[in-house]
Amino acid sequence: MTDIAESGQPLLRRAMTPSADGLVCAVDPESAGWEWTTFHVYRLAPDTSVARAADDQERLVLVLEGHARVVAGERDFGIVGSRETVFDGPPCPVVLVAPGAGLTVTAETPALVAVAAAPAGPVRRTALVEAADILVETRGEGPTTRRIHHLLPPAAEAGRLIAFEAYTPGGNWSSYPPHKHDTENPPVEAKLEELYYYRFAKPQGFAFARVYTPTRDLDEVMAPMDGDLVLVPRGYHPVGVAAGYDCWYLNIMAGPNRAWHFTVDPDHAWLMNWDPSAPRPTMETERSS
Repeated sequence: MTDIAESGQPLLRRAMTPSADGLVCAVDPESAGWEWTTFHVYRLAPDTSVARAADDQERLVLVLEGHARVVAGERDFGIVGSRETVFDGPPCPVVLVAPGAGLTVTAETPALVAVAAAPAGPVRRTALVEAADILVETRGEGPTTRRIHHLLPPAAEAGRLIAFEAYTPGGNWSSYPPHKHDTENPPVEAKLEELYYYRFAKPQGFAFARVYTPTRDLDEVMAPMDGDLVLVPRGYHPVGVAAGYDCWYLNIMAGPNRAWHFTVDPDHAWLMNWDPSAPRPTMETERSS
């Protein structure tokens, strides 16, 4: 597979004008120049649908905004959704769809729906994870404080996909200190492709995202805006959010093995102020447990 830096394909993908079927964001291995991860986002009007035929892909359905009926194989999960916008607070529910199961998502209300996919892994599972069962963590301190929703963490029973969503207040840093996971060297580091899908509480908001390798053969600085996508094929990848513009982003990861081990940039390791082995729940999670 050709590396993105070698193929010349951009890491920053601007938001698309909605297509006839509501598609507003799309990337697959061919267009990304990588191996594992496919990702689509749809803005659906009520009673409109997106469907996938059964194949060898594991899929993850995230009703990011609004409500939709999700049918996976022979299982009808009913109306799925927990919020009107990504900034309303609770995590979004998660529907994991095993390889070999078809999928239909039909909007009940106006809905923003993400569908991620990756080739089948060793675990094949179809399940709904409700918002109340998702760990909510406060990570970092001061200007690196952000809130993480563990949508489909490495500890979850799944084949290959990993997913988180993060809320970063305007002026704060996230994915910080810079870290990378582009080398298969267990248990020190795991090889994972990653993407960031961005939204801002004010649509004119923006962030700064840098993707760089230790040798700087890849070193790009981008300014994603509302609805944009940033690809991280390799390298360190911090995010700084412009003051005044609260930011939400969705992370999707996939690779040869389902683990999240990373290496912090040694130049900035002194800034590490959170323990990846011990997520710290917020008060909301503590009350619900």
